Amino acid sequence: MQLLKAIQNNARLHPERLVFISPAKQMTYGELWQKSEQWAAFILALNLKKHSPILVYGHMEPEMLISFLGSVKAGHPYIPVDTSIPLERVEKMIHNSQTEFFINVSGLELTIESSVRTVTFEEMDKQLAASIDSFNWVKENENFYIIYTSGSTGNPKGVQISANNLQSFVDWMLEDFPIEGGLRFLNQAPFSFDLSVMDLYPALASGGTLFAITKEIIAKPKILFEALKKSKTQVWTSTPSFVQMCLMDPSFNSELLPELSVFLFCGEILPVSVCQQLRERFPMARIFNTYGPTEATVAVTFSEITDKVLKEYQTLPVGVAKSDTQIILLNEENMPVSEEEKGEIIIVGPSVSKGYFGQPELTTKAFFNYNGQQAYRTGDAGFIKEGLLYYKGRLDFQIKLHGYRMELEEIEYHIGKSKFVNSAVVVPIYQDERIEYLSVLIIPAEHPFEKEYQLTSAIKKELGLILPAYMIPRKFSYHKELPMTPNGKVDRKQISEKVFV
Repeated sequence: MQLLKAIQNNARLHPERLVFISPAKQMTYGELWQKSEQWAAFILALNLKKHSPILVYGHMEPEMLISFLGSVKAGHPYIPVDTSIPLERVEKMIHNSQTEFFINVSGLELTIESSVRTVTFEEMDKQLAASIDSFNWVKENENFYIIYTSGSTGNPKGVQISANNLQSFVDWMLEDFPIEGGLRFLNQAPFSFDLSVMDLYPALASGGTLFAITKEIIAKPKILFEALKKSKTQVWTSTPSFVQMCLMDPSFNSELLPELSVFLFCGEILPVSVCQQLRERFPMARIFNTYGPTEATVAVTFSEITDKVLKEYQTLPVGVAKSDTQIILLNEENMPVSEEEKGEIIIVGPSVSKGYFGQPELTTKAFFNYNGQQAYRTGDAGFIKEGLLYYKGRLDFQIKLHGYRMELEEIEYHIGKSKFVNSAVVVPIYQDERIEYLSVLIIPAEHPFEKEYQLTSAIKKELGLILPAYMIPRKFSYHKELPMTPNGKVDRKQISEKVFV
């Protein structure tokens, strides 16, 4: 695989160059390659089922990178799982993926109910040095990684990304963005969030260095800005929400990050106001808006946001597709739409996933063959004007909040299982065409609480055991009944209008 060959070449030419810097540790290219060889040898000796996934659990430790590469060198895709994910959800991933091997690099003690072999980094690090034949590497249409996203039935969906999918993405990043030449990349997104792939593999392929900003750092603004100052970041990759948070501090400017030359945004709508502030504070940096779902390997379109663009557009375009990819817009009858007419965004090309792991019915609904190439129905609405694609939100109940993609039905499913709830409807609250937070309207069951805040606290406590924090609604309200449509369904349109008022 070209990507692994490029990383190997960087390790051979620049073995002492730093590849990863975290708050407590740092690692060189030489160490990454050598240790991942050891881990690959260990994995091969286990004689696991061919191409079976390996789950890697941790939070932005350098050992996660070693585990990723060790897995794919041994011919197995990896499943990145962040420590912020509740263990009940992790168990579902283990069950769905049928993984035989669980690598825990977090340093945390875990109690896993599933019968899966679990090892820590310390155990694997005792292995003797080894050299793995590239014949064993993951290649072509074999899975390189599997990232789990929200599913409407209460079960997460495993998006399969092959070596070819990832190669298409990395090639595009290095060809169309100014990020080559051993630059320093900010690593803000956890590895279980596919935005992290936008900095991880372009950095490794180009001999760059990743500087990790952990969730603990982000939670403390003073420490965050101290870390940013030390980071010497040249390539910034994040959701618009994260940079918007940073912009609240006036010291977030080119004096803090004098070498910053590129902003890359993905995961949610990029507001004009954010770009205007960035142009003022980082006048020498270039800003790129990108779009794409996990199912098409991070992103497939891009647009450079210049001063001219900011003057011309009130809503920023997500731009044009990468050269090997086609964007098609279809109406409800599956017919192409006209210029400026809204339709569902269909992505066609080599970076489109083969589907959801172990879920053929869901795969058939979303993926299909288009003129001999893999295609994906995104469920996103958009239109094309003068050759540029514009994103116009979701066609269904799947949304993106602060870069995290989730399905409202899954959140409702888990809230509805609470012993304190009879029924619930989750509604996204928008501000400037972007989802600001989630609100849930609940018809409560009998409960012992005198105050609503006590009831809310009890429900949130239950949800915290099964859902990531970012999927738990911010606002809870309680009602005797919810409006219904004539066919007996909850009237979401009417509820949305009431919530917005």
